[in-house]
Amino acid sequence: MAGTNNYHEQQNIQNAVKLRELLQALPAFSYEFFRGIEPTTSSKTRIAYAYDLGVFFEFLRLYHPDFMGIQTTDITLDLLDRVAPDHVEQYLEYLKYYVKEGSKEIAHINHERGKSRKLATLRSFYKYFYKKRKLKTNPMLLVDMPKIHEKNIIRLEVDEIARLLDEVESGENLTDKQKQFHAITRDRDLALVTLLLGTGIRVSECVGLNLGDLDFNVNGIRILRKGGSEVIIYFGEEVEWALRNYLENGRKQVPVQTVHGEALFISLQGKRLSVRSVQNLVKKYAGLITHLKSISPHKLRSTYGTNLYRETGDIYLVADVLGHKDVNTTKRHYAQIEDERRRQAARSIRLREQ
Repeated sequence: MAGTNNYHEQQNIQNAVKLRELLQALPAFSYEFFRGIEPTTSSKTRIAYAYDLGVFFEFLRLYHPDFMGIQTTDITLDLLDRVAPDHVEQYLEYLKYYVKEGSKEIAHINHERGKSRKLATLRSFYKYFYKKRKLKTNPMLLVDMPKIHEKNIIRLEVDEIARLLDEVESGENLTDKQKQFHAITRDRDLALVTLLLGTGIRVSECVGLNLGDLDFNVNGIRILRKGGSEVIIYFGEEVEWALRNYLENGRKQVPVQTVHGEALFISLQGKRLSVRSVQNLVKKYAGLITHLKSISPHKLRSTYGTNLYRETGDIYLVADVLGHKDVNTTKRHYAQIEDERRRQAARSIRLREQ
């Protein structure tokens, strides 16, 4: 699996460089924290942590009297021991709306999930140094996580799936300019959307696919999950047809750059298709068939999970195929379907003959 590993290794290298840039703006002791969590976190997670810590230290410099006038890089662990639960609660309030230092125009807004993630970052940060006995206090333990209100899962219904695939195949409702590109990318776009709908893989897993990760003998693709584990995901006849058609016809229409020669999905520039490109592609086609739903690659993943659960009723199978480490995550996502099944079952019970 050398090709796939190379792609993900390149992503990790880029993330490592980005993390180093972010660490230069953080206190020196932060390096120890990021070294400590490296074995148990992904490179993307560490970047998110670095961003979150930067926001927290900036807040302290603005609103905590003991931090005012001190550069972020000069903050010490002794100073962090002066942060109390009240300051953390004030920070959560601050996160609702703030403008980053040096950027007077870009406002940042955090809702429940954003605030919860940032507090989770601080909990990990304080827990690490408190456990090492380099902090005497851990105020994060005394602040409740923001309550998260579960949102309804946005997914495509059966008729919407059919219309989406028809639209990708025909392109009849695209603009004249879009139709010019569609003539070249149709087979690729159809294969890509069909694969997402037919396997539920993540968009990052999709763009990381190489030609060598595809095996029509078993109708399976080899992918790397977020945690780095390698798994085989199987697909049906519709996905097989779309992939074969793309490989035999569509992929040959674009000259592929040598460095990207192993990539399965190729852009018009002959490069490996990017995550952002797939997001824009899905948004473009989905916008033609529904105006009420904001459809992204992740929503296609939810659509697949919903269909699989309705067909099998096996929440553990859905969790396994989607790559959820905790089945409770899957249960929360598909609780609505379970509730629907319970209502249908209740209606089927007859106590007396009509």
